[in-house]
Amino acid sequence: MANTIYILNGPNLNMLGRREPGIYGGSALADIEADCRERARALELEMDFRQSNHEGQLVDWIQEAGDRADGVVLNPGAYGHTSIALHDAIRAVSPLPVIEVHLSNIHAREPFRHQSMIAPVAAGMICGLGPIGYALALEALAARLRQEDAGKAGRKETHQ
Repeated sequence: MANTIYILNGPNLNMLGRREPGIYGGSALADIEADCRERARALELEMDFRQSNHEGQLVDWIQEAGDRADGVVLNPGAYGHTSIALHDAIRAVSPLPVIEVHLSNIHAREPFRHQSMIAPVAAGMICGLGPIGYALALEALAARLRQEDAGKAGRKETHQ
């Protein structure tokens, strides 16, 4: 059975392609989803791609992922800088690995964007690489899951 990865996108990401293309690029969210589907297929991963402008909906999806997914790629948008609720939801589903993704380099932008509420509870963060950041996050989760599976197989062999 293939591992399932949730790809969750926060506020205003539905506006990609029209919203500040000088910062976020010209790709629409549908383009990013199509690229992610292709990459997930190549990595033999199942993928569930979602977007919401509502913080509580993102919290609900993270909690759902705790029961149904093997990892999460999260572009929290502006909530990444403000949301203790998302931070707490990720902590609640630990050890589920979450990789935070931002299209722009948050550290090269306004000072209020330099702080991430997600980073302290995430397995990692990718920022400033545009849409390829999603593919890199999928690669990282796939590698992590393969490593975990290999560890489980090794433990089974030693106990037999």
